[in-house]
Amino acid sequence: MELILWFGIYFLTFYAFLPAIVSRLFGFRVFMRGKSETEIALTFDDGPDPEYTPKLLDLLKSRGAKATFFVVGENAEKHPDIIARIHEEGHLLAIHNYVHNSNWFMRPSAVKKQIQRTSDVIERITGTKPKYYRPPWGIVNLFDFASKGRVQIVLWTSMFGDWSAKVGADKLYRRMRSKLKPGEVFLLHDCGTTFGADRDAPAHTIAALSRILEDGREQGLKFVGIDELIASTEARRSKIGLLKKVVVSLWLQYEKLFHVVFRLQPVGDGKSFNYRVRKYAGPPVELHNAVTLRSGDSIMEIHFENKMMFEMGMNARNTMQIGIRIIREVEKALPDLGKQLSVIPNGDKVKALYGVSMIHRGAESLGFQVFDLPRGLFAWATNIYLRILIRVIHPSGNERVKEHGQSLEPRMLLMSRDILQRWAVDPDARRHLRPLLHK
Repeated sequence: MELILWFGIYFLTFYAFLPAIVSRLFGFRVFMRGKSETEIALTFDDGPDPEYTPKLLDLLKSRGAKATFFVVGENAEKHPDIIARIHEEGHLLAIHNYVHNSNWFMRPSAVKKQIQRTSDVIERITGTKPKYYRPPWGIVNLFDFASKGRVQIVLWTSMFGDWSAKVGADKLYRRMRSKLKPGEVFLLHDCGTTFGADRDAPAHTIAALSRILEDGREQGLKFVGIDELIASTEARRSKIGLLKKVVVSLWLQYEKLFHVVFRLQPVGDGKSFNYRVRKYAGPPVELHNAVTLRSGDSIMEIHFENKMMFEMGMNARNTMQIGIRIIREVEKALPDLGKQLSVIPNGDKVKALYGVSMIHRGAESLGFQVFDLPRGLFAWATNIYLRILIRVIHPSGNERVKEHGQSLEPRMLLMSRDILQRWAVDPDARRHLRPLLHK
């Protein structure tokens, strides 16, 4: 019995839980946020509903707004006239399974049948095959990723609890109003008959949405189907890509000049990091093992290779993912850095490994200590440089800097010589350093 229980836990973890976490945190193989100057995607789940969906369509028509309806197949089959109207009025029809069951508890073949059956219902009524899919509750499993070639999985940026009538139209309006900005994907509901929902909750959704559509019109926003937002996003990324290629090319040329002027040396193959030995010029800092770093002491200064950073940024969904990859690259480089101490001139005088970064979460686990940069011209210039770097290396760097500017402050990372030497002889030093770092 215990073996069966453990098998069930492992199965749910790798089949369902981990894919769900990966898709939400990193946007892996799903669309959940757009890039647009004016567009917002309205999406509605669980319908069609014979009472509320027609009222919603009346509202959208009166305001010239378009939306995407992720329909439940059995509901679509019961109300083909509403499905036909959604299609005729220029809205997008998409799949939300044939019955509103979680993909976590269905075999891959069952999920495939749910999608195909709903697709067939929509195509039979409208003559058009749906291209987009949202699993119930947004819960994906391992094989949903594999089905991406058939349908595009769409999640959302904001949901508002509108399935509960207790929220009420006023609170719902305030929640939606706080997220009213370009690129958002709103998750709303036009049906209240699914498990956990209130039958009359869509009435509050429609009332709140009426006010939101008016607010959006006043702000010059356009409410579109998910297909339009995806097309705008891809077009904008393509346009930004041309400009970014020029900027990155200039940036990499500048980096080559920097390497020559400051005599940076490669770490390993030189594809990830470079270093130089220089004198520390900051205030005294207490390191591990009661070591004090003082102005004039020798330090080994580590520099990220900007080409590596750019490639990471282009392949990452967010800065959290970049941070995880940077920590992994640093961990791989530390043994080589430690070994350099014994072969470089004056390596025996180096007191600490030194670096500056805005992305430093997890550095402590490698043996670094994180300190605020001393206020002054260097801190100011470094702040500007690293903000520019984030804008260059990451697809949403501009938004990241705008939204989190206050929290994006460069920090000084220091690792004492004895810890760096441990890495030179023990590539698995992270595990053995834990007792020391928690003293």
